[in-house]
Order: sequence, then structure tokens, then C-alpha cells
Amino acid sequence: MNHDSSYIRELSIERVVPQCRWEAFRGSGPGGQKRNKTSSAVRVTHVPTGLSATASESRSQAENRAKALGRLRRRIALAIRQNVGIDPFEMPPWFVEIAAPATGQKMRLARVSRRHERYLDFVALVLDLLTAVEGSVSAAAGCVGTGSSDLVAFLQRDEKLLVHVNQIRSHFGLKPLGTRHR
Repeated sequence: MNHDSSYIRELSIERVVPQCRWEAFRGSGPGGQKRNKTSSAVRVTHVPTGLSATASESRSQAENRAKALGRLRRRIALAIRQNVGIDPFEMPPWFVEIAAPATGQKMRLARVSRRHERYLDFVALVLDLLTAVEGSVSAAAGCVGTGSSDLVAFLQRDEKLLVHVNQIRSHFGLKPLGTRHR
């Protein structure tokens, strides 16, 4: 799914929340009497894209709102593509700062933890690049100044990301990337 809105590069809560519709409902499953009396489960829908996420694990509506929003931000990063120019590709400053913190250091996507606040921005950018280079891992790695093996290792650390990568590769007639052996 392509979408050219500027918020896609900045998946911050402040930019996504105003574009969302929230619904509270009663969650099902275990939790006792309190669960059946309160509407603590939450569904959030990002109106421009139609993507949604839910959370109902907690009896706290505030906790469920935070979890649902995190899930929605991840869905946006995985599903929405933005056109990127690759000739030449200019890496965003935040990308360079995180992936190569010291001047002259080689880019290493392995430095980017799934817990990093900009992880979803990395995911979105890498998927956009893979789409722009027709699924070629080596071409995408070249765009960001790293090796193919580093990029593949980054992609294989996240099962849902790998699914989207393989959908892109399949679209362009390429073989899927395998999962990482442990």
C-alpha cells in the first residue's frame, strides 16, 4: 500500500494520535467480574489508512490504549510504503546517527534494537528501499552503506518484518529470504 503523507517518516505518537478514532469495549476472556463490568478493551483505527489495532490484556483502559497505539504504529510501519528516491539515496540524519554513531564507522543495522525509539522508522525506511530496488537486498544494503549480510540479519530478527520483506520480494519474482538459524 503506497501513501505519500509526511507522517509516515515520523511515526511519533504526537503525529499519529490526532488521525485516529478510538473505541472502548468490554473485553472477553478471563478476568473475573471486573472485566465483565468495564469497557477497558480498546480499538484504535488510523482513519487515513484504515489500519486498526486492539488491546484487551489489561483491566486498565489507559494501558490498553498505549498497547493498541504501539501495535498500530507497527502496522503502519509494515504496511504503508512511501516512494524514496534511490539515485542517489540520501540517508536521513537520524539513520546515520544511530547506525554509525562514530564518524567513519561502517553502518551496522545490528546496532538498532527493536526497543529503540526509532526502530519503526528504520523498518519503514528499509521496506521503502526494498520496494524501490525491486526487492534486491544487495541494492538496498548499498543504498544505506552496509553489507547484504548485515541487512539480512536485521530483517531476520523480526518475524513480521521478514514476512513483509518476502511479500515485496515475491511481488518482484525473487525468492524469499529464509529465517535465521538459531
